[in-house]
Amino acid sequence: MSDLPPRTRGLGRGLSALIGDSEPLAVDRTERPGVSEAGPTTTVPIELVRRNADQPRRHFNEADLEELTASVRERGVLVPILVRPMPGVAGEYQIVAGERRWRAAQRAGLHQIPVVVRADLDDLMVLEIAIVENVQRADLTPLEEAMGYKALIERFGRSQDDVAKTVGKSRSHVANMIRLLALPEAVREHLAEGRLTPGHARALLTSPDPEGFAREVIKGDLSVRQTEALVRKAAEYWSEEPTVVRTIVRPKDADTRALEQDITEALGLTVTVDDTGGKGEVRITYKTLEQLDEICRRLSRA
Repeated sequence: MSDLPPRTRGLGRGLSALIGDSEPLAVDRTERPGVSEAGPTTTVPIELVRRNADQPRRHFNEADLEELTASVRERGVLVPILVRPMPGVAGEYQIVAGERRWRAAQRAGLHQIPVVVRADLDDLMVLEIAIVENVQRADLTPLEEAMGYKALIERFGRSQDDVAKTVGKSRSHVANMIRLLALPEAVREHLAEGRLTPGHARALLTSPDPEGFAREVIKGDLSVRQTEALVRKAAEYWSEEPTVVRTIVRPKDADTRALEQDITEALGLTVTVDDTGGKGEVRITYKTLEQLDEICRRLSRA
């Protein structure tokens, strides 16, 4: 399946001809003839048409669906639904593009719906069409888009470059979307519900505590730039202050404190001893250059 030259050019510009419509709402403003550029239109019982379980889109806006249902109830389904014969089931059809129209037709109580049957579409082509259609219409949530890209890569062996060309996006866009799937489930839920944007989510990927920072971002209504600054500041703190944290939380034993006191009295300067299993450091604190000279003189003499 990797040797598919026509697909690497992308489906974007040819998609409207294939599915018959590229408008945000899947209804035309005028009636169309019975044959579309994608092939002849036929009418089939709606109960013989099944959704595609691999369809990347999972969420359908209820208000938009009700609006479309009202239009379908009044005018019917004006744009045929693109289907293919259901694999392994004779006489039934699987939706390739147009699931929202199919859902609206069901709600409107239609018994027959117009379809364009394409028997030449394999699983890869079906998934590509579904992703491109939804990406072009901005119908997918960020996570749905990411899952679609991941499916193309893992199930069909497509590279990120191949996917980018297919959907008409940059390779970095595809890579950044897939990275979102590495977020903890709680953060992905915030993203799915719209409480976080993909920009926020990408910034949280590098944070030491994505879930905690996500709550702080939402509570403070932080912008993406503010979120990036917050995560960057936290990363700098954790990378630059580990010894300070360890010194605070690790109590010193009586022998170490006694040794510090003896050296302090001998030098007349504040001395700190940090010991861990026989290894550590001795820190001598001075306040004037004269005290530093005295330390050097004593060390040199020794």
